[in-house]
Amino acid sequence: MISLKKNEKALEHNIEKARENNIILPTIAQLRDPNLIPDSIKEKLKDVGLWDINPLNLFRITWRNEPKESGGLFGKPNYIVLPPELTGVKARIICMVGKFFPTGCHKVGASYGCLIPRLVTGQFDSTYNKAVWPSTGNYCRGGAFDSKLLGVDSIAILPAEMSQERFDWLKSIAGEVIATPGCESNVKEIFDKTWELRETRDDVVIFNQFDEMGNYMWHYNVTGTAIQGAFEDMKKDGDRFAGAIFTSGSAGTMASGDYLKQQYPGLKLGVGEALQCPTLLDNGFGGHRIEGIGDKHVPWIHNVKNTDLVVDIDDEDSQRLIRFMNEPVAREYLKKERGVDPALVDVLDYFGISGIANMLCAIKMAKYYEMDEHDVIATVMTDSAQMYQSRIQELVDQDGEYTPVMAAVDYEKHLLGQSTDNMLELRYTDRKRIHNLKYYTWIEQQGREIQDLNDQWYDFEKAWGSVQKQADEIDGLINEFNERTGLLK
Repeated sequence: MISLKKNEKALEHNIEKARENNIILPTIAQLRDPNLIPDSIKEKLKDVGLWDINPLNLFRITWRNEPKESGGLFGKPNYIVLPPELTGVKARIICMVGKFFPTGCHKVGASYGCLIPRLVTGQFDSTYNKAVWPSTGNYCRGGAFDSKLLGVDSIAILPAEMSQERFDWLKSIAGEVIATPGCESNVKEIFDKTWELRETRDDVVIFNQFDEMGNYMWHYNVTGTAIQGAFEDMKKDGDRFAGAIFTSGSAGTMASGDYLKQQYPGLKLGVGEALQCPTLLDNGFGGHRIEGIGDKHVPWIHNVKNTDLVVDIDDEDSQRLIRFMNEPVAREYLKKERGVDPALVDVLDYFGISGIANMLCAIKMAKYYEMDEHDVIATVMTDSAQMYQSRIQELVDQDGEYTPVMAAVDYEKHLLGQSTDNMLELRYTDRKRIHNLKYYTWIEQQGREIQDLNDQWYDFEKAWGSVQKQADEIDGLINEFNERTGLLK
């Protein structure tokens, strides 16, 4: 469970700092359902930009923001539906849109879920501690942004080979930026840096997305209910919510799948990864180019026992398609030659590289289970093409001017050409094998307890169910915190 033990002295520091900086904390319930946000806050948000460094933007850590760059309020969940005309499969695919979170990525939610329990209990002292955000990219961006809004000093850690846009933006937000060796799959190097900080500094608090149950709690409660809302909004008579699948970065989003399986019995839950680093599929390792998903280990917060399918995606497919989806020539090809709705084509820049990988995972899931026109699969677009313009330019420099022939080849090969290879439907023993891989990272390297690892497999309520229910208790602490600041009066 998430520890909610109080340190009253540090808590008083946090309350005073919030009072001085006019910081009001949203509850998990309000992020799940923004109708609960006070009207006085909604009125002020009408003058605030989505990316502004303004504490009011804490209330926009939700999937239900109006799709506006400035002044938006709230509505239904942000999603698009991919039809057979685009994907080549009969099942329709819901893609949740991360672009309309502050920072353009839903990771601000995961980081809020990690930091806020420590802030409202005083386990983190905002007048002394620095929040350390180890990440393969977007999580440290979200953590640095949330820290800035909350008046907290931050340290962002991410691999040196991540896109330049991430580093450029972080320099203006985080107190310190540390680049560790390697690419997306070099997570061990990130962990090593956090241990170095722990052993040499007494002012740091590590918020490791891969083992912070606040990440799991936020996605279970907020992302899970948002996906449910999207399905209920788009479904037609006779539709089945057949599947949900997410690539595994921290595996936080997989928690939303735990929620969905409880709401829709029979739903299949899949996890995706890069074929170039097939850890879940084949105990494998390697580097890859699907930015934002971390590898060579199984995240502590992944409830492996509840996962039905592993899908591996070739990173070449995601690279080719990020350019395809943003080239005017390719968009014209989809509209004129393939009959794809122009309104959908015009928002394909909502996909970042990992979002494309998620879409391909959903296509492979639909083919594997032979899903039909009554089946619906859900996934997420963590961020958008906005964070990958330098990657697209690299492809332009490499391959030259884009042509209609290139568009046709990329579409046929890298999207329609997805097959059911490099997949594994998980038996009990397969799930146990993947779960057991946690031992090497979390027990041997990171000092976790073997009993806790066994509880994750043998005691659902202790390891997972209790965390799923903690949102209400955390909300009680948030309400108490806000009342003590006096800012809502």
